[in-house]
Amino acid sequence: MRSTNWAPLAFAALGTSWIVGAAQPAAADPYDYPWCIQGKEEGYPGYCGYQTYQQCQASASGRAASCGINPRVAFSQQRGAPRAYR
Repeated sequence: MRSTNWAPLAFAALGTSWIVGAAQPAAADPYDYPWCIQGKEEGYPGYCGYQTYQQCQASASGRAASCGINPRVAFSQQRGAPRAYR
């Protein structure tokens, strides 16, 4: 009968489970926030990482930039209650 060394296999399994267990949930996509800073440096639609208009204005202050509504948010389909068809 052949003697098998199980230590390398056990360490590989432990390492894989540690990596998978350490995974964090994804953060919110910065393009899903309602306000975008737009300007020559940012382009269109710009950087859309602002939750409020005031945050966007504070970031645009002193720069050649302005704030606008995120087109991905503005033109996304609204989910409503399902309609009852008769």
